[in-house]
Formats: sequence, structure tokens, C-alpha cells
Amino acid sequence: MTNTANSGTTALLTDHYELTMLQAALRSGAASRRAVFEVFARHLPHGRRYGVVAGTGRLLDALEQFRFGPDELSFLRENRIVDEATLRYLSSYRFSGNIWGYPEGDMYFPGSPILVVEGTFAESVLLETLALSILNHDCAIASAASRMVTAAGGPGQAGRPLIEMGSRRTHEAAAIAAARAAYIAGFASTSNLQARFTYGVPSGGTSAHAFTLVHDSEKESFAAQLASLGPGTTLLVDTFNVEQAVRAAVEAAGPRLGAVRIDSGDLPAHAVSVRALLDSLGATETRIILTGDLDEYSIAGLAVAPVNGYGVGTSLVTGSGAPTAALVYKLVARSDAPLPDGEPAELDALRPVAKRSVGKPGRGGRKWAVRERAESGEAMTERILLAPPSGLGPADRVLLRELVRDGKITGREPLADARARHIAALGELPGYALQLSRGYPAIPTIFGRDGDRA
Repeated sequence: MTNTANSGTTALLTDHYELTMLQAALRSGAASRRAVFEVFARHLPHGRRYGVVAGTGRLLDALEQFRFGPDELSFLRENRIVDEATLRYLSSYRFSGNIWGYPEGDMYFPGSPILVVEGTFAESVLLETLALSILNHDCAIASAASRMVTAAGGPGQAGRPLIEMGSRRTHEAAAIAAARAAYIAGFASTSNLQARFTYGVPSGGTSAHAFTLVHDSEKESFAAQLASLGPGTTLLVDTFNVEQAVRAAVEAAGPRLGAVRIDSGDLPAHAVSVRALLDSLGATETRIILTGDLDEYSIAGLAVAPVNGYGVGTSLVTGSGAPTAALVYKLVARSDAPLPDGEPAELDALRPVAKRSVGKPGRGGRKWAVRERAESGEAMTERILLAPPSGLGPADRVLLRELVRDGKITGREPLADARARHIAALGELPGYALQLSRGYPAIPTIFGRDGDRA
């Protein structure tokens, strides 16, 4: 049987219970009720002050491929996962509703409705696992990446560039998504070639310790790399003795050597001694790149070190201790009865619904969101409303954008737009929001006009 992971469809990247709910809803008639689902986080990872939206573009791509073909239908039939009536429904499944969402690169806070899905219960409930698996991963990576970029001095020309290099520390597909999310949040490049091929994320790479060890001497390995890549390359200098390697590197390349990389040992001390040595050898423009189990805290600790850039792997692709964004996908409104095909439901006619589970209460009703800002542009409040926003202040910003209209994708954008948006959104936050110490969300989330806080 065809492996779904390689068949071009995303339909089986889901939980079994999505299909059992569908079958039962088809039997009861509730499948055709109009429904609104929302994706939000009840809280941020402990001590974090903001989250970063990422993965929306990947979700739109996955939605286009959410189809049940002959192989998938045969699998479901042979394994008696659903009945024949459900198989008939799935055979022609196409999402025909509307989706709104926060654009990639923007910030989110507890309760922010970062994705709003409007459609029938049947077509919308099937998207739960797909949406959460993509958004939980990518938002977690982007949120960690943003903290690392801030610790390195900030995005763009203001800070020291970061290289994403975590492919060997995570699932092969997750590595591609992680590189994309990190780039949105301000990383300069990735080591992952598939991320460059698929998304255009800049890539780079030179050599590992194995390259040094396969040659008869460190000098020989340097000479080979320089002959192949030119003097602008980056030479790895911590295989044996850092000081001896730096001297050999400058001797082989001359003072125009591009960079040296240090991957182990006392990195702050190495940075200081290597900078002094390079300068004494006339290689004053040679950059120093540090790698080796870095995270935002160790990067912040290197702020005063004479360093030109960092490579981050394990901590980045694991969300720096928060590998999921804790997002949930919840039904917040529904019609009382099925509506005729093609007839839209008036949003004010939908019944707000919410569970009352202890510790996991919901808030019913379709939401709209506004980031209220001072005249200076500084964010003050994440305001969540049960009606389209009106009476906005001159600096306020509406957050939800149309992504899908009547089943057609309308919200695709270049990755560069998301990257630029993140820089702008960071600039809106109050200064304390960028501190790495534990704290509360940078701005409060307030529901309604009367100030009910999250």
C-alpha cells in the first residue's frame, strides 16, 4: 500500500478520532451545522513574554493537499476505520469554508485567536490535528528563535547573525520547518539544503572535524578547503589546539581569512584570546563564529565577547525548552441546525459554545482581535472582541487577516514579508518584553470592551 507520507496527500496526517467524530456527526446530522473553530494558547511557556506566529504558510500548503484519494479510502475501508457513508463523504472532501489568521511573524499572547476556521462542523473538525501539528511546532521554534536573535543584539544589521544548524538533532521533516520558522524570526541562514530548495532560506556550510581528521594534518586540511572555497571560507580551529590552529589558518590563508569557527571549550575565553591572536597576526577582519550547544542565555552571556556570529542547533529545534506552543483548536460557535448547501450562516446567528472543564475553560463566540497601541506605536493591549472591531484608535492594529475564502487560498505571501513583519512587531513591544528573565506576558489580553482579562 502507498505510504501516505510520500503520496502527496496530507489527509492521513491526523488523529483517528477526527474520523470517528465525522462518522457519528454524519449519522446525527450535526455534520452540516455551521461551525467556528479557533486556535489559541491558554498560556505562554513558563516565563515567556510573547509568542511568534509561524507555520501559517505551511498550513495553507498542507490544506491544498488535504484530499482522500483511492489509496487512503482503501486503507480506511480495509481497516474498518469508518463506514461506507463516511467514505463517500471523504471521497469528495474539499474544504469550502473561510479561514482567518494572524499573519506570520506577528506576536501572539494568551487567548489570541491566531487561526479562525469557519465552515461546516464536518469539514472544519477534520483540520484540527493538521493545524495544531504545524502551528504548535513552528510557533514554538519561531518563539525560541526570536529570543535568540534578541539575545544576539536584535534582527537585521543591528545584531550578530545566527545560523540555524539543528537538522541532525530533530526529525528530517521538522528540520526543514524549523529552518523556515527560525528565518521568519530573524536567523540569517540555515545549514539545511532542503529548506533552501523549498522555501528559499539562505544556506551555508563549510566543514566538520571529520574533514580535518581525514587529512594527514590540520594544515593539509586547511589548504584543501582554501583551495576549494577560497580565502573567504570559515576554518574550524578547535579539533586539536585552538591557538596552533589559528596560527596555521592565517599562515595558510593570509590576513584575508574569512572566519574561524570554535565549537567547544570555554567559548568566552576562546573568543577573547583568538581575537587578540588574529589581530596580532594581521587578520583584523577575520570573523569569529561560535557554535556548540548555544541557547539564548549563553548567547546573551557572550554579548561582550569579540564574536561575529553564532550557530545554534539543538536548543533551536527543541524550542529551547518549550518544544510546543500549547495551542489548542476549539469549537467556539455553531448553528442550531444544518443550513442548506451554499447558504452562509450569519455570524450573529451562531450559538457561542465553550467547555467548562476545570483548568481548561473556553470562551464562546467567534472572535476578532485588535492590538491597541499608544500614539508612539507601542503595544498596550491585546483586545479580543465578539464583533468586528470599530472605533479604533489611530495607532490600533487589526490582527486577523483573510487566508482562505470559500475554500480558495487568498493569504499566501513571500517569506520575506513575514520576516519584515516580525522586525516591526518586535519594535512595537515595550522594552521589558525583550528581557530573558522570567516575567508575565508583555501586554495583557483583554476580552470584550469591559476589560475581562485572560
